[in-house]
Amino acid sequence: MKKVLAIIFFAALFSFDLSAQSLEQGNSRFHVFGSYGLKWKNFGYGGGIEYFFVDNFALQPSFTSIQPNVGNQSNFSMDLRYYISEGPSQLFFLAGYSQTWENTQPGDPGLRRSYKGANIGVGTYIRLTDWVGLNTEFRVQSQHPREAGFRFGFAFPL
Repeated sequence: MKKVLAIIFFAALFSFDLSAQSLEQGNSRFHVFGSYGLKWKNFGYGGGIEYFFVDNFALQPSFTSIQPNVGNQSNFSMDLRYYISEGPSQLFFLAGYSQTWENTQPGDPGLRRSYKGANIGVGTYIRLTDWVGLNTEFRVQSQHPREAGFRFGFAFPL
């Protein structure tokens, strides 16, 4: 299954016209990232799509699978990003909605809880080549477990 998903990902990636990208309306980027929470020290991984609906403003829905010591946890975020700089290194602020699901029991059985809240943060996008950039974020989430953490990954202009 992982091989099939990897093949689909790379086929979709290379089917687009990949060129240098500005922060203009209509542009989009595909993100893959890892995350690390500072309070509970849980690692996670995920992905999302960023879409510029007007110049310098983007919406980014993303999904993160978090790997706690026991049970399982996942997070969905819908972020509004505002880019304050352009060029090869871009700084942005983010604010958005976040929902976390968790099961504190080992395996699949158990009680699944859902927490809703907000997140805020700051980040950078650094263009490495015309077809890939480095994306870093520091974000704080208001809902349980009230985690502040880092995201580090790659963004591919579509």
